[in-house]
Amino acid sequence: MLWMLVRYSLLISLMGLSGLAFGEQVGVDGARMWNGPEYTRFVVDLAGPIEHKVFALENPHRLVVDLIDARLESDLPAPAGDDRVVAGLRSGVRAGDDLRIVLDLKQPVRAKSFELAPNKEYGHRLVIDLSPRARTASAQQALPAERPARRDLVIAVDAGHGGKDPGAVGPNGTREKDITLAIARKLATRIDDHPGMRAVLVRNDDRFIRLRQRIAIARKHRADLFVSIHADAFHDRRVRGSSVFTLSAGGATSEAARWLAERENRADLIGGVDLKQRDDLLASVLIEMSQNATIELSSIAAAKVLAKLQRLGEVHQQRIQQAGFAVLKSPDIPSMLVETAFISNPDEEKRLRDTNYQNELAAAILEGIVEYFGEYPPPGTRFAKSPPSALSKAAMASAQRYRIQSGDTLSEIARNHNVNLSVLRDLNQLQGDQIRSGQVLIIPGS
Repeated sequence: MLWMLVRYSLLISLMGLSGLAFGEQVGVDGARMWNGPEYTRFVVDLAGPIEHKVFALENPHRLVVDLIDARLESDLPAPAGDDRVVAGLRSGVRAGDDLRIVLDLKQPVRAKSFELAPNKEYGHRLVIDLSPRARTASAQQALPAERPARRDLVIAVDAGHGGKDPGAVGPNGTREKDITLAIARKLATRIDDHPGMRAVLVRNDDRFIRLRQRIAIARKHRADLFVSIHADAFHDRRVRGSSVFTLSAGGATSEAARWLAERENRADLIGGVDLKQRDDLLASVLIEMSQNATIELSSIAAAKVLAKLQRLGEVHQQRIQQAGFAVLKSPDIPSMLVETAFISNPDEEKRLRDTNYQNELAAAILEGIVEYFGEYPPPGTRFAKSPPSALSKAAMASAQRYRIQSGDTLSEIARNHNVNLSVLRDLNQLQGDQIRSGQVLIIPGS
């Protein structure tokens, strides 16, 4: 009897350590996907340890992941359009208590699954790597003829502070967290309206999100750029103007050390390389190379944005500033922090509350972002496509924007505006003639 009691107590203790009550289903907090050149990685975030089964089905090709005694608590991600193996994801309840996730595949795959223990940033995770099986000779010949799908650029827009953290407070009680959210929303709307770009709002309401989690959200959505919006404050209320920050060398060094120290417990990747599989020297070199490239691109993007803000009004610093802000420390996403104005200055506080000025700030930031990606487009994105040479500068100077209405077709829009359909398609970086209501098209002038 004593042995049974000890065993029962030990069982309860172990369950308490894992954060699960007796008999409770394991929560599936979400999932992430990374599309690499050799394989696709599918990561399932879990509330605790789990039993799982993975098997493949044919006609059509599918990979089935059964999670025993589990429940889904958030939506599954959509695979990237250029993912070579995964076409879609779906889920359902099986046998009453089990969760089944089905990955619809574009081709047969080899799958390898393993679990990862919690670390400082992530909890329990199930990782599944999917790599294509050997192609047939005919498939190899057809591969060069395939036209690679071009994806939208993803911009992570981070509204600073939020929830229990109000940020700075102006002389008239204006809270920084409210201003940053208003500007972030306006910037996200403008990004979504621009062809070839898509925004991800790190927060879209008044909630508190830890700084490291903000980076994680951007990486989850595979962002090409991270822009954090703030409103500065100073004890001298006369100080005013905008500033733009990137990560300092000291901040980069400390972050590299952190990545190196935690690599044994991380499934995160730098440039597609898993640090867990590398020795200290090689891992540190890989981190440094990735960070140097990221910091350089961050500085270029930040300079473009600062130049546009200078046209809008007074800037506090004429050059890009560098600091060790934690929110800028993603080693593989170019990142900047925009101090839109000094909320501690009564005049600038008033301007920050003005909707028109918020729109002007959003427009200036977007203009800098577009200029940056026009010069440094990531491969595989719609911005990487050369602009149509048939358009003259005069046609572009007189271009207008048209918001698509319900029932519109691309051919009708081209005909109504007396524009060649192929030119309209190329200018807006469309892969076909599919358009959506609310989408904004650029229409060249005559």
